Amino acid sequence: METGNKVTISVETTVHAPVEKVWEYWTEPQHITKWSFASDDWHAPNAENDLRIGGEFLTRMEAKDGSFGFDFGGVYDEIRINELISYTLGDGRKVTVTFISQENHTKVIEAFEAEGTHSVEQQKAGWQAFLDNFKKYSEISK
Repeated sequence: METGNKVTISVETTVHAPVEKVWEYWTEPQHITKWSFASDDWHAPNAENDLRIGGEFLTRMEAKDGSFGFDFGGVYDEIRINELISYTLGDGRKVTVTFISQENHTKVIEAFEAEGTHSVEQQKAGWQAFLDNFKKYSEISK
């Protein structure tokens, strides 16, 4: 039974790169396909991103062995360049990504409404794995 009480989960990391680079790597499809998966046995073969209020994004995520895949997408609600992105997922859940410039580092905080299928711990671990992959990609890429 839906009670209307939404649980918000937060994950975060500090990327050792300036906010402008972090923003670019977070929002440009040619970069999204390089980091938007939780483990090395997955990949993101396609990403589309219309970064504007009302614009849509879609990233295809698939197991490399072809056993499973899904689309992750939504619509942008608010965008403040190099500072904040908020969007609504296809299932109606809200997500906010905050970028905090700290000299040559950027703190990225992602807050999202939990879904009802997986435990809060599983969801937090999964989203953190994406964020960790993003950090790794952003710091080694030129």
